[in-house]
Amino acid sequence: MTDTQQTGRLYGVGLGPGDPSLVTVRAAELIGKADVVAYHSARHGRSIARSIAERYLTAGQIEEKLVYPLTVETTDHPGGYRGALDEFYEEAADRLAAHLDAGRSVVVLAEGDPLFYGSYQHMHKRLAHRYPTEVVPGVTSVSAAAARLGQPLTEAEETLTVIPGTLSEEELTARIASADSAVIMKLGRTFPTVRRALERAGRLADAQYVERAFMAGERTGPLADIDADTVPYFSVAVLPSKVAPLEQPAPPAEGPGSVTVIGTGPAGPLWLTPEARGALATATDLVGYTTYLDRVPERPGQQRHGSDNKVESERAEFALDLARRGHHVAVVSSGDPGVFAMATAVLEVACEDAYRDVPVRILPGMTAAHAAASRAGAPLGHDYAVVSLSDRLKPWEVVAKRLRAAAEADLVLALYNPGSQSRTTQVGLARDLLLEYRAPGTPVVMARDVGGPTERVRTVRLADLDPAQVDMRTILLIGSSQTRAVERGNGTQVVWTPRRYPEA
Repeated sequence: MTDTQQTGRLYGVGLGPGDPSLVTVRAAELIGKADVVAYHSARHGRSIARSIAERYLTAGQIEEKLVYPLTVETTDHPGGYRGALDEFYEEAADRLAAHLDAGRSVVVLAEGDPLFYGSYQHMHKRLAHRYPTEVVPGVTSVSAAAARLGQPLTEAEETLTVIPGTLSEEELTARIASADSAVIMKLGRTFPTVRRALERAGRLADAQYVERAFMAGERTGPLADIDADTVPYFSVAVLPSKVAPLEQPAPPAEGPGSVTVIGTGPAGPLWLTPEARGALATATDLVGYTTYLDRVPERPGQQRHGSDNKVESERAEFALDLARRGHHVAVVSSGDPGVFAMATAVLEVACEDAYRDVPVRILPGMTAAHAAASRAGAPLGHDYAVVSLSDRLKPWEVVAKRLRAAAEADLVLALYNPGSQSRTTQVGLARDLLLEYRAPGTPVVMARDVGGPTERVRTVRLADLDPAQVDMRTILLIGSSQTRAVERGNGTQVVWTPRRYPEA
């Protein structure tokens, strides 16, 4: 090629889901005018992309068939499956580059959209920086599936998650559980794993199946009813929008409902586990202390039942009553629900005869102690004890006895519920007691509103612990005799407790 010769132009052309009438006008024009039309195919030689575009092809065009060297992950290639594919893509790109260098326009056909799980993207990455390129979008299989189901994918503030079915079962379960709406691609041999993941995430009943949308042999239906042996690669699983249709469903029947006690961590959505996020999304009712409920996103159709922080037993009974009437109730608890929180209150009532048949499960959350420790360093790196300073549900004499025992054992202490407007003496009493066993310079991590907008974490000496600077939103981590507070080179301080304890 001479310096003045113009190169050809590369086009990645999306063909939509399968029906030739869904090819865009722009795509049809380019296919008809191209000098070269390239398309991928399996080793049998048939190309779905070409069959979709066939009506738009014209006489005299050069066709480049890019035949995959393998369709399964077993190969003798020294680089393995990925190495064999990379070599194939390099060779295919070289073939197309030869046409472009000769000044020919090249259209690469792509089912669906070229840059959405498409084979074209491998050509794009290798050629688009070298030649003038245009990508023509196409209707994706995601949009096609929703259209065939006649159900919205997302509405209002819902988010859509697209998940490849080739992920591990554990990863699939986590992604599905945390999703509002989802489309799971690449079924075929992955279908049994995807089905198990949907079941484990509690979403199997919601899942719809779409096969060959807008193609011959199209099939749709509830995914739970699909025989795994009949599932081809060109199929997807869909979890549609959860927003209720205009025809509101009938109110829940009497039983069987459920109660799930959910730990939301010490702050907002960043601290939620995927399992907890999914359970919150699928609940019909949310029950909890109003401050904690406010951290959970509003969802159309869900009922929220907020209450004061001092009515835990009443809140638990209310949730169990709802479940007995067929509701699926999420009881929201900050931190971990089993650590000074709602799990105990719910289980206490659930063990009464009237509620023994109501299913109850507990979903863990990040504890306040662990969140605070991570901000300071690793103060809980060795044995530690967790004690609540609140004497509202147990006498102070019991609190003091437990503090003394932990101090004598030289355990790091995580102190919950240190103070409130009505409890102002406990921090000072605990400090003075611990000073009988600990050196005045023992590090104390004071962590307030960890993960929240007013987060403040600092370290003081035990002797300098000021009760006036501690409130109900503060957690205290009291070091052992081995805990160290060290200034690092960047000017920050870290607190850590060695895992090795010195021999006596």
